[in-house]
Amino acid sequence: MSISKHAFGAALFAMAAAGLGAGVAPAAAKTVTVGGAPMYPNKNIIENAVNSKDHTTLVAAVKAAGLVDTLSGPGPFTVFAPTNAAFAKLPAGTVETLVKPENKDTLTGILTYHVVAGKLDSKAVAKAIKDGGGKAVLKTVNGGELTATASGKTVKLIDAKGNAATVTIADVYQSNGVIHVVDTVLMPQ
Repeated sequence: MSISKHAFGAALFAMAAAGLGAGVAPAAAKTVTVGGAPMYPNKNIIENAVNSKDHTTLVAAVKAAGLVDTLSGPGPFTVFAPTNAAFAKLPAGTVETLVKPENKDTLTGILTYHVVAGKLDSKAVAKAIKDGGGKAVLKTVNGGELTATASGKTVKLIDAKGNAATVTIADVYQSNGVIHVVDTVLMPQ
């Protein structure tokens, strides 16, 4: 799926304005360490992500897709952020191919498949799973769907291809949303 930077921003704004997934961060959100770096709740997604040693591939991909300004914007966004190890699980050469300028639309589609409009913390996701009888369908900003399930306190996301990603660190609050670290890159249809 191809989505322009402008369309991505417009879609995020429209969904956020509609109040979809409008969870609220705790008044005193704590600073969580991700990739050896503190993630400050008063900084935005990009300001924090660039400091995580576990997310250098994701940050490079976001830059290559031209999404830095969008993810630095007001949001709110829920980002399921794959680690470097998650990207390393992809077939050899995949990341190098995706970050080439001629593959920007494909890369943008994959990255926006990891973003849900609004601020969905783990409590909101757990409630949606419970309300959905054991699963919740999350609409991503690229128009695709992720299916969230839980086993105990472990949350998994199932992508359009049937692959599962486990949330390894939840509720990393940002000024413009929340990040949940995942161990697998999610792929749209």
